[in-house]
Amino acid sequence: MDICITPAPLGGREQAVPSKSHAHRLLLCAALCRESTLLHIPAPSVDILVTMDCLRALGCQIDSLPGGDFRLTPPEHFSPSPALFCRESGSTLRFLLPVAAALGSEARFSGEGRLPERPLEPLLTQLMEHGAAFSAPSLPFTLSGKLKGGVFTLPGDVSSQYITGLLLAAPLMAEGCEILLTSPLQSAPYVEMTLSAMAQFGVTVEKTSQGFRVAPGQHCQSPGPVTAEGDWSGAAFFLCAGALGGPVTVSGLAPRSSQGDKAVADILRDMGAILSWDGDALTVSRGALRAVTADSAPIPDLIPVLALTAAFCEGESRFTNAGRLRLKESDRLSAICRMIADLGGTAFCEGDTLIVRGGTLRGGTVHSGGDHRMAMAAAVAACLCQQPVMIEQAQAVVKSYPSFWEEYNKRGGKTHELHLRP
Repeated sequence: MDICITPAPLGGREQAVPSKSHAHRLLLCAALCRESTLLHIPAPSVDILVTMDCLRALGCQIDSLPGGDFRLTPPEHFSPSPALFCRESGSTLRFLLPVAAALGSEARFSGEGRLPERPLEPLLTQLMEHGAAFSAPSLPFTLSGKLKGGVFTLPGDVSSQYITGLLLAAPLMAEGCEILLTSPLQSAPYVEMTLSAMAQFGVTVEKTSQGFRVAPGQHCQSPGPVTAEGDWSGAAFFLCAGALGGPVTVSGLAPRSSQGDKAVADILRDMGAILSWDGDALTVSRGALRAVTADSAPIPDLIPVLALTAAFCEGESRFTNAGRLRLKESDRLSAICRMIADLGGTAFCEGDTLIVRGGTLRGGTVHSGGDHRMAMAAAVAACLCQQPVMIEQAQAVVKSYPSFWEEYNKRGGKTHELHLRP
């Protein structure tokens, strides 16, 4: 699906969609309980549905109820040989690998898009050193063996998802689990979100001087009804649109959330946007926009939309430590530079630093590369472009924000679909 956008400012009030990062963690914890859990996850994205499908393949019963509720009932015995199709969800794959290994499942893992190319080391090596076996070094493969606890050694600067997967699996390990980090932890807020979700389900994780420890003898216990937090990552697109026009209000956000992407509020303030809170609702309006310097390491998912917003700021913005963006659903560093150039601006990389020269963007045709965040970033930039913007493969937004185009138009966006691609 290709969409053409006629430039127009966005405004009004938007309800945050549920955080897929938080929902993944709640679903995994609920699946490892001995009783059912009611989860409130309104309008789940494709990645959340993928995790649900994989949990069903493991034997869980997940019933969809009115009002965005789901009742998850764990099985008495998990499936011994599930087929786990993770589609393009890196979180689903990296969280379920240790969990399935700890369950002793002979699980067949597969994926699509760029997922088979995305790294799984050193997680696979650590799992194999503790009893797991894999039929191949990359997807698709079959997992066999049974994961034993003990000490797992991982770098902290590769993927926090490896750490989260091991932590979620820890209550299944009779020996307990200790994670030793050999380098500083990046994306620490995502691990904090994991610790918070596990604590909600009655599992205590001890922070040590070198990492984390989960004592043996613990198991997940349903806390009763739970709700996935509003998604700061998804809200960032409308908040940035507010900075380019606005005012735009996004409700359903937790100011003290453990989500690292809440940093978008501070960065927009640094850019010169005008921000105000009213309960769980954040309003952003345009101010005199100026360039910023921001560390990409803890907030990689924010960089596409922040970079496109920076293209309208006065001065040269720098996004440091952005190397991990090359390993996302697309090579986002290259995609950002190409998109800004296609719209008439200038962006380039110096090593792992992304540099965006501010000013204005003309408009033109861009390709999302099938990447949801690139499609939505282009839509935000289109609000202030001088000419229309055509986005190819605009349907990619369903991965994290299924209702994005509908909400975009409700907030004043002017879009029309050009044609359907096979």
